[in-house]
This record gives sequence, C-alpha cells and structure tokens, in this order.
Amino acid sequence: MNESVLQITNGAILFDRDIFGQISDAEFTAAGWPACSPVTGRLRSSGRGNTMIVKGDQGEFVLRHFIRGGLIGRLIADSYFWLGEDATRGFGEWHLLSKLSAMGLPVPRPAAARYVRSGLTYQADLLTVLIPEVLPLSDRIATRPCREEFWRKLGRDIAPFHKAGVFHADLNAYNIQIDKNDKLWLLDFDRGSLRQPGPWQQKNLARLHRSLQKIKRLDPELHYSETNWEQILDGYFSSSRFA
Repeated sequence: MNESVLQITNGAILFDRDIFGQISDAEFTAAGWPACSPVTGRLRSSGRGNTMIVKGDQGEFVLRHFIRGGLIGRLIADSYFWLGEDATRGFGEWHLLSKLSAMGLPVPRPAAARYVRSGLTYQADLLTVLIPEVLPLSDRIATRPCREEFWRKLGRDIAPFHKAGVFHADLNAYNIQIDKNDKLWLLDFDRGSLRQPGPWQQKNLARLHRSLQKIKRLDPELHYSETNWEQILDGYFSSSRFA
C-alpha cells in the first residue's frame, strides 16, 4: 500500500495514495460523496448506526465513525483520550488491516483513516474498501439453512487468523461476513492486535459462541443449533492440527 499522511486542522488523515490521489475532511462525511446509504441488517447487525456505504469515482467504501459502546458510551459517545497519533482508533485499525491484507487474510482493504483532536480528546473515522455481496453471518443463517460443511468451513476459516496471532476484540456473528461463495470475511478490528498464542484464542471462540446463542434467543427460528457449534469447533481444530 502507498501509505501517506496529510495534516489537517486539529488532526491528520492517513490514506492509501493508490486509492485516493487526494483527500480531505469531506470524504469522512455523507455529504462528501455522490451516493451514501446506511448499513442495515436484521438482528441488530447494522450496529449502532455509525456506519455508511459511500460511493464515488474512487469506488465503493464503508465509512465508520468510531462510537463507544457499553455504559461509558452513554456518557461519552464518540470521544477518546489522546495518547498520540499512532494510538488513535482509526490509525490503529488502518495499520492492522494493512498488515493482515499483506498476510493474505480475508479482511477489508483499508483506504483512509482520520482523527480530529480537541484538547485531551479526539474523534476518529475509518474508510475501508467495500467487500461486494457479503452478509453478516447473523443475516446469512436467518435467511436459509446451512449444510454441515458450511459450519465446518467457518471454523476452518477462523483458524488461520488465530494461527497468525490475530486477536479480534469482538468476534461475533455480525463482524463475521459471508460472501456469495460462503467465504468468511472478518470486519471491525477496532482494538485488535497481533499476539503470541495464548488463552485469548479460546476466549475469542467463546465470544463467538455467546453471540450465536444470543441471536438464537432473539430469533428462535434462526438456522443454528449447538450441533452447528460443534461443527465449527471440529473445522477449527482440524485446520489447526494439519495447517
């Protein structure tokens, strides 16, 4: 990637010059694009309403404004403490995605990231290249049943991330996306990192298990059962053993 940094008022933009010959604050707003639409989905897969699909001469992208979750998010919606440029949420995720893309892992290609600083805090945004024709796993299993091989392949597709030491802070049925060929793509690497193997790998899997159980409670007709979870684990561990 042809990485470049542009200094702007109270902040900076990190971007790939192979995608953007020039860039400004406008690309981080809905009004800065000829076409813009919110990300939608079933079973809360659209997130917190902070993500849009934008389209222009440069291509189609996903624009995400970083928003806090949990209890603290009710008090401080989208501000983070300033700890330096490289520690900003957008720049951190951009650099991690760049590394994962170079490793050949199925993640979105980072296009641009921005932070805007205000005293001791900042706000952040990220643009990634849109992956065509994908659905969140939660939507995919809500629309039609999946064969046993689908679930085993899901486990096999997760395994290379863990083999490469990729920690995903929120591995769930929304951030796992499935394309038309049933290939897994992994999104949203906010607070992600590269780590040595450890207990975090099993905690990642446990997080996904809880997510699938939760959406099953939201929609009892969902095409998922605990047998499917065993099939995911079978695919994951068989891939780990023979990779």
